Amino acid sequence: MSRPRLFRRPPPEPRGVGLESVFGFAAGAAAVGGFWLGRKLSRALPRGCGHPAKHQMLDTASALAQRKIPLESMNTFLNGFHMYADDMGRQVEACHFCMHLAPDLHQCVIFDSNAEDAKLIGIEYIISAERFAKLDAEEKKLWHSHDYEIKSGTLVAPGIPEMAEHAYFEDLITTYGKTFHTWQVDRHDFPYGIPQLMMAFTDDGQLDPALLAARDERYGIDSDARRAHRADIPSPDVDPAANSWQNGQSHQTRMCGCAFHRPNTNQAEHNE
Repeated sequence: MSRPRLFRRPPPEPRGVGLESVFGFAAGAAAVGGFWLGRKLSRALPRGCGHPAKHQMLDTASALAQRKIPLESMNTFLNGFHMYADDMGRQVEACHFCMHLAPDLHQCVIFDSNAEDAKLIGIEYIISAERFAKLDAEEKKLWHSHDYEIKSGTLVAPGIPEMAEHAYFEDLITTYGKTFHTWQVDRHDFPYGIPQLMMAFTDDGQLDPALLAARDERYGIDSDARRAHRADIPSPDVDPAANSWQNGQSHQTRMCGCAFHRPNTNQAEHNE
């Protein structure tokens, strides 16, 4: 009995590129270009109200012509909460936009939201446990740990799949942060005053549950579920010198007068 032959459909004959294909490609490219330009223009338009026409034109032109390379490198968005280092009752939601500057150092800018008109309210530096251990005693008083924020589910990376977020926080849980807020948004609608040292929460019952619930609803997040999902992340041994407020003595910045020093120009000219 002979074996059946397998027939294959011959491949289609090559066809030349016609005008329809060219026009189709051009139309697609134009659509993509238009979409890209539209997004860039929408981001270039000044936010807020009352901007003079001159400022609107300058802002739009700058947005289209200039690259903001450090801002483009801010590749991670984290949302959490800070308290003022000398007052646990003053609590602020903080949207961090961070870049991994070195293996043991992240740097973040902090806004009060992830909206187009968000207020820039502060900065945070995040370092490894190894680098923190090398700091002197006075410097350590300025830093807080991240272990509770991560284990409790209050620090999140909105929009990131939970598996990827889990892997990210496995590394971040041993780190320490130093944060200063330059705008006291809980009290003022303008950046009055001097930068304030901020701290992070370290236990249940400290963060205002209404603040957490509002954040979770806005981003569609279940903090309790995040807590459960991160239960397997090992808790680090936190350096007792961090979170200095837990010892009953807080630290905060103050304005003080001091002598002003200028180069001795007369001496420099005499030496010449």
